[in-house]
Amino acid sequence: INSWAETILVRPGHPEQYTVQKDDTLWKIASQFLVNPKQWPLLWQHNSKIENPDLVYAGDTLYFSVINGKPQLSRKRIIDLKPRIRTSSIAESTKIIPTDAISQFLISPKIVDDKELSQSPYVIGFAGEHIIAGAGDRIYVQSITEPESLSYTIYRKGEVYISPESHEVLGYEAQYVADAIIEKAGDPATLSIIKSNREILEGDRLMVSDKAELALNYFPHPPEKLISGSIISVLDGVSEIGQHNIVVIDKGLADGLEIGHTLDIYQRGKLVADTYNEEKNKAVRLPDEFAGLLMVFRPFERLSYALVIEATQAIHLLDRVQTP
Repeated sequence: INSWAETILVRPGHPEQYTVQKDDTLWKIASQFLVNPKQWPLLWQHNSKIENPDLVYAGDTLYFSVINGKPQLSRKRIIDLKPRIRTSSIAESTKIIPTDAISQFLISPKIVDDKELSQSPYVIGFAGEHIIAGAGDRIYVQSITEPESLSYTIYRKGEVYISPESHEVLGYEAQYVADAIIEKAGDPATLSIIKSNREILEGDRLMVSDKAELALNYFPHPPEKLISGSIISVLDGVSEIGQHNIVVIDKGLADGLEIGHTLDIYQRGKLVADTYNEEKNKAVRLPDEFAGLLMVFRPFERLSYALVIEATQAIHLLDRVQTP
């Protein structure tokens, strides 16, 4: 399963050194030296001079070498010793992945099960004569008599995620609607809307706001076990899946997926008619074709949000994902 790590595929004609540019990612840097950029951790893991591969800065020069038969990169910071006064912004380290592509999906929306939705308190009315509500309005919510927190997030039931194989329901999308704070507990409770992304409707559900610490630095790596699944949805209203799009896959924590796990994407082979077969127009499934790579950044129990890191060709719903 981890055969990808046994042999580092070095790109023919690679440079002997590379100076990091402002908008580089470690993925882009690795593509200068490797046939498969997903092997980039192997360039660093045997190199004690790079203690934290997340912290590589624009202006750094990386040198390629082979030590004890193992390719690796070493880093040399460029230091200008000429006495002069200059001003510059604080250097930002090169990112492994573009975190701005996933930042809006780190807390909301989320994936929940039917029980979590059905047992959550819901909006039953609005202060004043409103029939909907937004930021600055007050709402009444069914039975929050003993608040678990002062801060609540309002969600609306969205897409139903169904397994393409077993056809069972794996979970439900909880679409982000608004943020609210408790003014008065009770049945009904009174809450004030502090931020809204869409109009609040009667029946919208409330859950305690997620205060968990979220990872912003990722170390992409393949799972140690064989995992095989499918892309079953794409977020943010995108119809065509490409690099840096967010997708939902039908595997999660229960299957062994963790934050940072990478999976290869395979475009499912087309079903064609073999007109030359003795069985006229016999259906033949063509081989699956490698189409890219994704990284899990927010796993749930049976589903995960993942970022498409690389797309070598068009990616579609129900395309296959698997351990590299």
